[in-house]
Amino acid sequence: MRTTFSLFLIALLDEFHWSRAAAAGVQSVSFIVYMCSAPLVGSLIDRFGPRRVIPPGIVVLCAGLFLSSRVHTLAQFYLFYGVIAGFGVTFVSISPFSAVLSRWFQKKRGLASGIAVSGMGVGTFVFVPLTQYVIGGAGWRSAFMVLSGCIFLVLLPLSALLLRRSPQDMGLAVDGAEGIAERKRGIEIVDRVWAETDWTVKRAAREVRFWSLLLFSLLIIFPVYLVVIHGAKVLADSGLGKMDVAFMIAVVGITSSAFQVFWGWLSDRVGREVTVSLGATALLLAIFLLLLVEQGRSRSLTYLFVFFFGCGWGVTAPMFMATAADLFQGRSFGLIYGITEAVIGVGCALGPWLGGLIFDVTGSYRIAFLAAIASCAASCPFAWAAAPRKVRRRLRGSY
Repeated sequence: MRTTFSLFLIALLDEFHWSRAAAAGVQSVSFIVYMCSAPLVGSLIDRFGPRRVIPPGIVVLCAGLFLSSRVHTLAQFYLFYGVIAGFGVTFVSISPFSAVLSRWFQKKRGLASGIAVSGMGVGTFVFVPLTQYVIGGAGWRSAFMVLSGCIFLVLLPLSALLLRRSPQDMGLAVDGAEGIAERKRGIEIVDRVWAETDWTVKRAAREVRFWSLLLFSLLIIFPVYLVVIHGAKVLADSGLGKMDVAFMIAVVGITSSAFQVFWGWLSDRVGREVTVSLGATALLLAIFLLLLVEQGRSRSLTYLFVFFFGCGWGVTAPMFMATAADLFQGRSFGLIYGITEAVIGVGCALGPWLGGLIFDVTGSYRIAFLAAIASCAASCPFAWAAAPRKVRRRLRGSY
């Protein structure tokens, strides 16, 4: 849903001639709503479990997307897409599923997180070309209805029938359960007091590591959604056709999907901090390449941008999930991670709006892309300061 917005943005700007900042602000509002509702949804998951919380949210999401197909004014778009769909998408976001995964996986938590969120990249690969095909053939209103219908038909039955709060609900044990000796399961508890603490929001908020986690998440996600929302327009302005742009975004999606699994697997072996640093470097390079494309350099750079952006984007979600779960296990993890996702929502909201504003004022994304590059670089020290390696780490030879 979030990635297809860039295609809807092009179509809506062509029809209504809104400013880029105003139109992109709809996605920003969506993330602000997400920011406010993610802690609530995480808390509800802690209390009631996923099967009683997620399906009603899917209905809200689908209703918001369907109503977006009826838009005639910018205010309606803000309400239907930004507020209603923005609230509904929180229920199928990383926040509730991270709360579920943290109860299922410990030994291979990074890999499990990577596999889980790789669906986002696959969804981008499938739905971005599909959305552009429908927009081109039947218009953006029909595309919103198709997207709403697909989400309803796929997500609702899967969530209602298959989700379980914990492995104990099915008579299973956690992967790498505490009852097995640490060395047998290949995990070294570096700080046992920290690892055995039943973390609550109040306790976590007293720790520098918690704030480092939040700042790392904010700084690395801001450039991602600046590029996700405005990158398609940059590619279109460089001379690519709309279907070619959709194909490029689709390739970004499937590339990020593969790297989400890879980064999750790698982080179980070399640590979350090293993995974040490598992914942030790829993301930084991708934004620099897009800046060159916008400045009129060779369009062949577009292909390198697509690869490195998919590579860098892929590191974000699995590392958010695995790092938070390494640090703050406990009965309130859903709420703690919901707060983390709320801060991520701030970065997601800031990127699209700031990128559009800078373009409207300067006629170029140059300053916005330079700010995004700086944000990528600044995120890494905070990932190291969060230091999940100082709580749990894998033993060599236990892979």
